[in-house]
Amino acid sequence: MSVTDSTEVDVTEDHSAEISEVKAPLAVKHPLQNTWALWYFKNDRSKDWSENLKIVAKFQFVEDFWALYNHIQPASRLANGCDYSLFKDGIKPEWEDPRNCKGGRWLISLNKGQRATELDHSWMEILLCLIGEAFEDNSDEICGATVNIRPKVDKLSLWTANAGKKDATCAIGKKLKERLGVPNHIVVGYEVHEDTKSRKGSMAKNRYTV
Repeated sequence: MSVTDSTEVDVTEDHSAEISEVKAPLAVKHPLQNTWALWYFKNDRSKDWSENLKIVAKFQFVEDFWALYNHIQPASRLANGCDYSLFKDGIKPEWEDPRNCKGGRWLISLNKGQRATELDHSWMEILLCLIGEAFEDNSDEICGATVNIRPKVDKLSLWTANAGKKDATCAIGKKLKERLGVPNHIVVGYEVHEDTKSRKGSMAKNRYTV
């Protein structure tokens, strides 16, 4: 596991411990297909957006993922305005990244009452889908995922690389909906990043739905 800026990212359960100390015991480890990076966004209005986004740690083994996950605060305990993002190494959780700019995101919203009961479970399920390559033949289209903690509505989003690949994008959306146990009558929408950036209202129009 490699770490950057660990002393600046205060998301651990034990604030006296640094993320750099998080490593699974030496043993035979199980490699993941991709190396992943966990990012943390802190809502500090005195700083620019880019200054608020910090990388917490990178990992490429199953055991190191669990060591990291068990060491940090659960998403439900983050302050309003803060985010976690898990993206493939080399991709930043921002629209402008070359791997994201032509893509979009499947978006699921949870009201404040669902934070205590559903948020952490759903975020964990998304993380397991990512590191476990649950999207099979379409896994190359996966960029990462983000959880946004907000005062009224929390958001879970799964980011893909190319919004123009309708079949692959919709297959990913269907798998996500299935893994999260979203009932069939609830519609999950896909927003294209370009549409989101140019939106005039509070929400972008869905390009696809499942």
